[in-house]
Amino acid sequence: MAEVTLSHVRKVYPNGAVAVEDFDLTIRDREFLVLVGPSGCGKSTTLRMVAGLEEISSGTISIDGQVVNALPPKARDIAMVFQNYALYPHMTVKENMAFGLKLRHTPKREIEQRIDEAAEVLGLKPYLSRLPKQLSGGQRQRVALGRAIVRQPKVFLFDEPLSNLDAKMRVEMREEIHRLHLRLNATILYVTHDQTEAMTLGDRIVVMEHGRIRQVADPVTLYNEPANAFAAGFIGTPPMNLLPMEVVAPGVLQCGAGTLTLPAGNGGADLASGQKVLMGIRPEHLMAACLEREEANTLLAEVDIIEQMGAEAYVHFKIDNVRLTARTTPDWAVRHGQRRWLRLQLEKIRLFDPRNGQRL
Repeated sequence: MAEVTLSHVRKVYPNGAVAVEDFDLTIRDREFLVLVGPSGCGKSTTLRMVAGLEEISSGTISIDGQVVNALPPKARDIAMVFQNYALYPHMTVKENMAFGLKLRHTPKREIEQRIDEAAEVLGLKPYLSRLPKQLSGGQRQRVALGRAIVRQPKVFLFDEPLSNLDAKMRVEMREEIHRLHLRLNATILYVTHDQTEAMTLGDRIVVMEHGRIRQVADPVTLYNEPANAFAAGFIGTPPMNLLPMEVVAPGVLQCGAGTLTLPAGNGGADLASGQKVLMGIRPEHLMAACLEREEANTLLAEVDIIEQMGAEAYVHFKIDNVRLTARTTPDWAVRHGQRRWLRLQLEKIRLFDPRNGQRL
Protein backbone atom coordinates (compact mmCIF):
# COMPACT_ATOMS: atom_id res chain seq x y z
CA MET A 1 0.00 0.00 0.00
CA ALA A 2 1.04 3.64 -0.18
CA GLU A 3 0.69 7.16 1.14
CA VAL A 4 -1.02 9.70 -1.14
CA THR A 5 -0.22 13.41 -0.83
CA LEU A 6 -2.14 16.23 -2.48
CA SER A 7 -0.18 19.45 -2.10
CA HIS A 8 -2.12 22.68 -2.77
CA VAL A 9 -4.01 21.05 -5.64
CA ARG A 10 -6.28 23.29 -7.70
CA LYS A 11 -8.62 22.57 -10.60
CA VAL A 12 -9.96 25.35 -12.84
CA TYR A 13 -11.93 24.56 -16.00
CA PRO A 14 -11.39 26.53 -19.25
CA ASN A 15 -14.56 28.59 -18.61
CA GLY A 16 -13.04 29.83 -15.34
CA ALA A 17 -15.12 27.65 -13.01
CA VAL A 18 -13.08 26.61 -9.96
CA ALA A 19 -13.87 22.99 -9.05
CA VAL A 20 -11.20 22.45 -6.38
CA GLU A 21 -9.32 25.17 -4.50
CA ASP A 22 -6.09 24.59 -2.51
CA PHE A 23 -6.70 20.95 -1.57
CA ASP A 24 -3.79 20.16 0.77
CA LEU A 25 -3.88 16.79 2.53
CA THR A 26 -2.01 13.53 3.04
CA ILE A 27 -3.83 10.20 2.96
CA ARG A 28 -1.87 7.96 5.27
CA ASP A 29 -0.64 4.53 4.31
CA ARG A 30 -3.46 1.96 4.82
CA GLU A 31 -5.94 4.69 5.79
CA PHE A 32 -9.61 4.72 4.76
CA LEU A 33 -10.24 8.39 3.91
CA VAL A 34 -13.70 9.58 2.87
CA LEU A 35 -14.49 12.73 0.88
CA VAL A 36 -18.04 13.88 1.62
CA GLY A 37 -20.12 16.89 0.68
CA PRO A 38 -23.08 18.02 -1.41
CA SER A 39 -23.23 17.68 -5.19
CA GLY A 40 -20.79 20.04 -6.90
CA CYS A 41 -18.44 20.38 -3.92
CA GLY A 42 -15.43 19.00 -5.85
CA LYS A 43 -15.07 15.59 -4.19
CA SER A 44 -15.35 13.48 -7.37
CA THR A 45 -13.10 15.90 -9.24
CA THR A 46 -10.47 15.45 -6.52
CA LEU A 47 -10.72 11.67 -6.83
CA ARG A 48 -10.43 11.85 -10.62
CA MET A 49 -7.31 14.01 -10.33
CA VAL A 50 -5.71 11.36 -8.11
CA ALA A 51 -6.70 8.73 -10.69
CA GLY A 52 -5.27 10.78 -13.57
CA LEU A 53 -8.65 11.14 -15.27
CA GLU A 54 -8.58 14.94 -14.74
CA GLU A 55 -5.58 17.20 -15.23
CA ILE A 56 -4.71 19.40 -12.28
CA SER A 57 -4.35 23.14 -12.81
CA SER A 58 -1.68 23.57 -10.13
CA GLY A 59 -0.15 21.76 -7.19
CA THR A 60 1.28 18.25 -6.98
CA ILE A 61 -0.06 14.75 -6.36
CA SER A 62 2.30 12.08 -5.05
CA ILE A 63 1.67 8.34 -4.63
CA ASP A 64 4.17 6.38 -2.57
CA GLY A 65 6.59 9.31 -2.73
CA GLN A 66 6.46 9.67 -6.54
CA VAL A 67 4.95 12.78 -8.15
CA VAL A 68 2.35 11.49 -10.61
CA ASN A 69 1.11 14.74 -12.19
CA ALA A 70 2.32 13.72 -15.65
CA LEU A 71 1.66 9.97 -15.37
CA PRO A 72 -1.32 8.39 -17.20
CA PRO A 73 -3.86 6.45 -15.08
CA LYS A 74 -2.44 3.04 -16.01
CA ALA A 75 0.99 4.05 -14.67
CA ARG A 76 -0.23 5.21 -11.25
CA ASP A 77 -0.86 1.73 -9.78
CA ILE A 78 -4.40 2.54 -8.65
CA ALA A 79 -7.69 0.67 -9.00
CA MET A 80 -11.00 2.50 -9.28
CA VAL A 81 -14.53 1.32 -8.49
CA PHE A 82 -17.22 3.38 -10.21
CA GLN A 83 -20.83 4.15 -9.41
CA ASN A 84 -22.16 2.32 -12.49
CA TYR A 85 -20.08 -0.92 -12.13
CA ALA A 86 -18.62 -0.53 -15.69
CA LEU A 87 -18.63 -4.29 -16.38
CA TYR A 88 -18.25 -5.78 -19.85
CA PRO A 89 -21.70 -7.25 -20.59
CA HIS A 90 -20.42 -9.99 -22.95
CA MET A 91 -17.87 -11.30 -20.44
CA THR A 92 -18.48 -13.64 -17.51
CA VAL A 93 -17.72 -12.59 -13.95
CA LYS A 94 -14.41 -14.42 -14.12
CA GLU A 95 -13.50 -12.82 -17.45
CA ASN A 96 -14.37 -9.35 -16.14
CA MET A 97 -12.13 -9.87 -13.12
CA ALA A 98 -9.29 -11.24 -15.25
CA PHE A 99 -9.41 -8.63 -18.02
CA GLY A 100 -7.09 -6.03 -16.45
CA LEU A 101 -4.57 -8.68 -15.44
CA LYS A 102 -4.45 -10.08 -18.96
CA LEU A 103 -3.71 -6.63 -20.35
CA ARG A 104 -0.72 -6.50 -18.00
CA HIS A 105 0.42 -9.94 -19.21
CA THR A 106 0.09 -11.46 -15.75
CA PRO A 107 0.87 -15.21 -15.81
CA LYS A 108 -2.23 -17.37 -16.18
CA ARG A 109 -1.61 -19.31 -12.97
CA GLU A 110 -1.31 -16.07 -10.99
CA ILE A 111 -4.53 -14.74 -12.55
CA GLU A 112 -6.37 -17.89 -11.48
CA GLN A 113 -5.00 -17.61 -7.95
CA ARG A 114 -5.91 -13.94 -7.56
CA ILE A 115 -9.44 -14.47 -8.91
CA ASP A 116 -9.95 -17.46 -6.62
CA GLU A 117 -8.86 -15.44 -3.56
CA ALA A 118 -11.00 -12.40 -4.44
CA ALA A 119 -14.05 -14.53 -5.26
CA GLU A 120 -13.71 -16.26 -1.88
CA VAL A 121 -13.53 -12.94 -0.03
CA LEU A 122 -16.55 -11.48 -1.86
CA GLY A 123 -18.72 -14.61 -2.04
CA LEU A 124 -18.58 -14.70 -5.85
CA LYS A 125 -17.44 -18.29 -6.42
CA PRO A 126 -20.94 -19.55 -7.39
CA TYR A 127 -21.27 -16.76 -9.98
CA LEU A 128 -17.93 -16.86 -11.84
CA SER A 129 -19.48 -18.30 -15.01
CA ARG A 130 -22.44 -15.90 -15.11
CA LEU A 131 -22.84 -12.78 -17.24
CA PRO A 132 -23.46 -9.40 -15.53
CA LYS A 133 -27.10 -9.36 -16.71
CA GLN A 134 -27.69 -12.52 -14.65
CA LEU A 135 -26.60 -10.80 -11.42
CA SER A 136 -28.32 -8.48 -8.95
CA GLY A 137 -27.07 -4.92 -8.43
CA GLY A 138 -25.22 -5.89 -5.28
CA GLN A 139 -23.55 -8.85 -6.99
CA ARG A 140 -22.44 -6.63 -9.88
CA GLN A 141 -20.89 -4.22 -7.44
CA ARG A 142 -19.06 -7.13 -5.81
CA VAL A 143 -17.67 -8.04 -9.24
CA ALA A 144 -16.46 -4.45 -9.66
CA LEU A 145 -14.80 -4.72 -6.24
CA GLY A 146 -13.27 -8.05 -7.21
CA ARG A 147 -11.85 -6.63 -10.41
CA ALA A 148 -10.14 -3.94 -8.32
CA ILE A 149 -8.89 -6.39 -5.67
CA VAL A 150 -7.16 -8.73 -8.13
CA ARG A 151 -5.11 -5.80 -9.40
CA GLN A 152 -3.45 -5.53 -5.95
CA PRO A 153 -2.86 -1.80 -6.48
CA LYS A 154 -1.17 0.68 -4.16
CA VAL A 155 -4.39 2.70 -3.78
CA PHE A 156 -8.11 1.93 -4.15
CA LEU A 157 -10.39 4.73 -5.36
CA PHE A 158 -14.17 4.49 -4.86
CA ASP A 159 -16.48 6.97 -6.62
CA GLU A 160 -19.92 6.75 -4.95
CA PRO A 161 -20.03 2.97 -5.50
CA LEU A 162 -23.27 2.36 -3.57
CA SER A 163 -25.52 5.14 -4.83
CA ASN A 164 -27.28 2.90 -7.40
CA LEU A 165 -28.27 0.30 -4.79
CA ASP A 166 -31.44 0.16 -2.70
CA ALA A 167 -31.30 1.02 1.02
CA LYS A 168 -30.96 -2.56 2.28
CA MET A 169 -28.28 -3.42 -0.24
CA ARG A 170 -26.34 -0.25 0.60
CA VAL A 171 -26.12 -1.36 4.23
CA GLU A 172 -24.91 -4.83 3.20
CA MET A 173 -22.32 -3.43 0.79
CA ARG A 174 -21.06 -0.95 3.42
CA GLU A 175 -20.33 -3.94 5.62
CA GLU A 176 -18.61 -5.73 2.73
CA ILE A 177 -16.36 -2.74 2.02
CA HIS A 178 -15.55 -2.35 5.72
CA ARG A 179 -14.56 -6.02 5.99
CA LEU A 180 -12.56 -5.68 2.78
CA HIS A 181 -10.53 -2.83 4.23
CA LEU A 182 -9.84 -4.76 7.44
CA ARG A 183 -8.75 -7.81 5.44
CA LEU A 184 -6.64 -6.06 2.79
CA ASN A 185 -5.36 -3.30 5.09
CA ALA A 186 -5.43 -1.11 1.99
CA THR A 187 -5.12 2.63 1.31
CA ILE A 188 -8.60 3.73 0.24
CA LEU A 189 -9.92 7.08 -0.99
CA TYR A 190 -13.72 6.94 -1.00
CA VAL A 191 -16.14 9.57 -2.35
CA THR A 192 -19.77 9.80 -1.26
CA HIS A 193 -22.54 12.35 -0.71
CA ASP A 194 -24.06 10.07 1.95
CA GLN A 195 -22.80 11.15 5.37
CA THR A 196 -23.95 7.84 6.92
CA GLU A 197 -21.51 6.02 4.61
CA ALA A 198 -18.82 8.51 5.55
CA MET A 199 -19.35 8.09 9.30
CA THR A 200 -19.49 4.29 9.24
CA LEU A 201 -16.56 3.67 6.87
CA GLY A 202 -13.96 6.40 7.27
CA ASP A 203 -10.93 6.47 9.54
CA ARG A 204 -10.98 10.19 8.74
CA ILE A 205 -13.55 12.27 6.90
CA VAL A 206 -12.94 15.31 4.69
CA VAL A 207 -15.99 17.60 4.54
CA MET A 208 -15.96 19.69 1.36
CA GLU A 209 -17.97 22.72 0.21
CA HIS A 210 -17.50 24.76 -2.98
CA GLY A 211 -14.23 23.00 -3.79
CA ARG A 212 -12.65 23.67 -0.40
CA ILE A 213 -11.92 21.52 2.63
CA ARG A 214 -14.12 22.67 5.53
CA GLN A 215 -12.96 20.12 8.12
CA VAL A 216 -10.85 16.97 8.37
CA ALA A 217 -11.38 14.74 11.41
CA ASP A 218 -12.23 11.27 12.61
CA PRO A 219 -16.00 10.55 12.75
CA VAL A 220 -16.40 11.06 16.52
CA THR A 221 -14.53 14.38 16.55
CA LEU A 222 -16.40 15.58 13.47
CA TYR A 223 -19.75 14.79 15.11
CA ASN A 224 -18.99 16.19 18.57
CA GLU A 225 -16.69 19.09 17.70
CA PRO A 226 -17.63 20.51 14.28
CA ALA A 227 -15.25 23.30 13.24
CA ASN A 228 -17.91 25.32 11.45
CA ALA A 229 -21.66 25.56 10.91
CA PHE A 230 -21.46 23.84 7.51
CA ALA A 231 -19.86 20.70 8.95
CA ALA A 232 -22.27 20.80 11.89
CA GLY A 233 -25.29 21.00 9.62
CA PHE A 234 -24.07 18.43 7.09
CA ILE A 235 -22.98 15.62 9.42
CA GLY A 236 -25.60 13.79 11.47
CA THR A 237 -29.03 12.29 10.83
CA PRO A 238 -30.86 14.49 11.62
CA PRO A 239 -28.16 17.18 11.44
CA MET A 240 -27.22 19.58 14.23
CA ASN A 241 -29.85 22.21 14.97
CA LEU A 242 -28.67 25.79 14.32
CA LEU A 243 -30.66 28.61 15.95
CA PRO A 244 -29.83 32.34 15.61
CA MET A 245 -29.50 33.98 19.03
CA GLU A 246 -28.17 37.18 20.58
CA VAL A 247 -25.76 37.63 23.49
CA VAL A 248 -27.57 39.78 26.09
CA ALA A 249 -24.97 39.40 28.89
CA PRO A 250 -21.75 37.41 29.37
CA GLY A 251 -22.72 33.77 28.90
CA VAL A 252 -26.41 34.55 28.35
CA LEU A 253 -28.13 33.95 25.00
CA GLN A 254 -31.61 35.03 24.00
CA CYS A 255 -34.01 34.62 21.14
CA GLY A 256 -37.69 35.47 21.00
CA ALA A 257 -38.49 32.10 22.52
CA GLY A 258 -36.43 32.17 25.70
CA THR A 259 -33.10 32.75 27.44
CA LEU A 260 -30.20 30.36 28.02
CA THR A 261 -27.38 30.76 30.55
CA LEU A 262 -24.38 28.79 29.33
CA PRO A 263 -22.19 26.84 31.77
CA ALA A 264 -18.69 28.11 32.55
CA GLY A 265 -16.09 27.10 30.01
CA ASN A 266 -18.49 27.03 27.06
CA GLY A 267 -16.99 30.18 25.59
CA GLY A 268 -20.10 32.32 25.89
CA ALA A 269 -18.54 34.44 28.65
CA ASP A 270 -16.05 35.83 26.10
CA LEU A 271 -18.77 37.19 23.78
CA ALA A 272 -19.83 40.83 23.82
CA SER A 273 -23.38 41.90 24.56
CA GLY A 274 -25.35 42.46 21.38
CA GLN A 275 -23.27 39.94 19.41
CA LYS A 276 -25.19 37.60 17.11
CA VAL A 277 -24.38 33.89 17.26
CA LEU A 278 -25.61 30.59 15.87
CA MET A 279 -26.37 28.17 18.67
CA GLY A 280 -25.82 24.55 17.62
CA ILE A 281 -27.22 21.52 19.43
CA ARG A 282 -27.66 17.90 18.35
CA PRO A 283 -31.21 16.47 18.25
CA GLU A 284 -30.46 13.98 21.03
CA HIS A 285 -29.46 16.84 23.34
CA LEU A 286 -32.90 18.41 23.30
CA MET A 287 -34.20 16.90 26.52
CA ALA A 288 -37.09 14.45 26.43
CA ALA A 289 -38.99 16.58 28.95
CA CYS A 290 -41.53 18.69 27.08
CA LEU A 291 -42.75 21.31 29.53
CA GLU A 292 -46.07 23.15 29.53
CA ARG A 293 -44.74 26.17 31.43
CA GLU A 294 -41.54 28.19 31.31
CA GLU A 295 -38.57 27.20 33.43
CA ALA A 296 -34.99 28.47 33.52
CA ASN A 297 -32.96 27.68 30.39
CA THR A 298 -35.87 26.59 28.24
CA LEU A 299 -37.07 27.63 24.78
CA LEU A 300 -40.67 27.96 23.64
CA ALA A 301 -41.36 25.97 20.47
CA GLU A 302 -44.31 24.78 18.40
CA VAL A 303 -44.60 21.14 17.40
CA ASP A 304 -44.58 20.92 13.60
CA ILE A 305 -44.05 17.33 12.40
CA ILE A 306 -43.58 14.02 14.22
CA GLU A 307 -41.69 11.25 12.41
CA GLN A 308 -42.03 7.79 13.96
CA MET A 309 -38.94 5.69 13.19
CA GLY A 310 -39.80 2.62 15.28
CA ALA A 311 -37.15 2.56 18.01
CA GLU A 312 -37.10 6.37 18.16
CA ALA A 313 -38.98 9.41 16.93
CA TYR A 314 -37.93 12.71 15.37
CA VAL A 315 -40.02 15.64 16.58
CA HIS A 316 -39.63 18.80 14.50
CA PHE A 317 -40.33 22.12 16.22
CA LYS A 318 -40.57 25.69 14.93
CA ILE A 319 -39.02 28.64 16.75
CA ASP A 320 -39.33 32.01 15.01
CA ASN A 321 -39.57 30.26 11.61
CA VAL A 322 -36.42 28.24 12.39
CA ARG A 323 -36.76 24.49 12.61
CA LEU A 324 -35.37 22.42 15.48
CA THR A 325 -35.39 18.63 15.60
CA ALA A 326 -35.40 16.45 18.72
CA ARG A 327 -34.48 12.76 18.67
CA THR A 328 -36.49 11.03 21.37
CA THR A 329 -38.43 7.92 22.35
CA PRO A 330 -41.46 7.00 20.23
CA ASP A 331 -43.84 7.46 23.19
CA TRP A 332 -43.03 11.16 23.72
CA ALA A 333 -46.52 12.60 24.21
CA VAL A 334 -46.76 15.60 21.86
CA ARG A 335 -49.01 16.43 18.93
CA HIS A 336 -48.97 18.80 15.97
CA GLY A 337 -49.55 22.47 16.83
CA GLN A 338 -48.71 22.24 20.55
CA ARG A 339 -46.55 24.98 22.06
CA ARG A 340 -44.12 23.64 24.63
CA TRP A 341 -41.02 24.74 26.51
CA LEU A 342 -37.92 22.69 25.65
CA ARG A 343 -34.98 22.04 27.96
CA LEU A 344 -31.52 21.73 26.40
CA GLN A 345 -28.35 20.00 27.58
CA LEU A 346 -26.42 23.23 27.90
CA GLU A 347 -22.97 21.61 28.09
CA LYS A 348 -23.57 20.18 24.61
CA ILE A 349 -24.23 23.55 22.96
CA ARG A 350 -21.75 24.72 20.31
CA LEU A 351 -21.54 28.36 19.16
CA PHE A 352 -20.77 29.59 15.63
CA ASP A 353 -20.20 32.98 14.03
CA PRO A 354 -23.18 33.66 11.69
CA ARG A 355 -21.00 35.80 9.41
CA ASN A 356 -18.54 33.08 8.37
CA GLY A 357 -19.86 29.96 10.11
CA GLN A 358 -16.67 29.40 12.10
CA ARG A 359 -16.76 27.88 15.58
CA LEU A 360 -16.53 30.43 18.38
